[in-house]
Amino acid sequence: MAKRYEHLFFDLDHTLWDFDRNAEETLHELYQTYSLKKLGLLSADLFIETYTHNNHQLWADYHLGRISKEELRTTRFSKTFLDLGLAPELIPHQFEDDYVRICPTKTNLFPEAHETLSYLQDKYVMHIISNGFKESTEMKIELTDLAKYFVNIIISEEVGVNKPDSAIFKHALTCAQTEVHTSLMIGDSLEADVRGALAFGMDAIYFNPERKEKPADIPKQIHHLNELVELL
Repeated sequence: MAKRYEHLFFDLDHTLWDFDRNAEETLHELYQTYSLKKLGLLSADLFIETYTHNNHQLWADYHLGRISKEELRTTRFSKTFLDLGLAPELIPHQFEDDYVRICPTKTNLFPEAHETLSYLQDKYVMHIISNGFKESTEMKIELTDLAKYFVNIIISEEVGVNKPDSAIFKHALTCAQTEVHTSLMIGDSLEADVRGALAFGMDAIYFNPERKEKPADIPKQIHHLNELVELL
């Protein structure tokens, strides 16, 4: 499958940058900073689990254009606190700002991200297409030393459309000065990354580290980034 590809397009969050691990570290810190146990939230793990569920759902809605950046950011923690029974007047409204400030400074990547990208860099021209927000995406890439692998960093907030909209894939190909048949998308989101690319006519690989059941319409998956070394 590899011989005809010239350009690789990677998602960032949940594909290279370990979003859940970095978020968990941040939330454990903020759980202590805000003394959430004293507010009645007795389990940091339950708080993180509830937030993660809400955040994933809101990001799915954001990918599909159902909510705005502002709605995502104002809803994810307020809903989490309310879901866990905290009275509205006790919700610490600075929590979101502190999370947004701290989380992008975390540097956990998926295993062998650097090794895999270094190998692929000698064979392909590589790019990132991210639905993340501009300021946090740029910080994540800088602090993890990922920029050196990629020719273009395409951020949906700058383009004005999110994956899976075909317009962002078209924009990415224009930036890369390449064609769809020589390009491959790699990402964790079935809707945004994989089905978005496939609908555009671009081949795609589903990054599935949690080993979820692969839907029948998804042609190719990997569970670990280093599998790309063998595939490509």
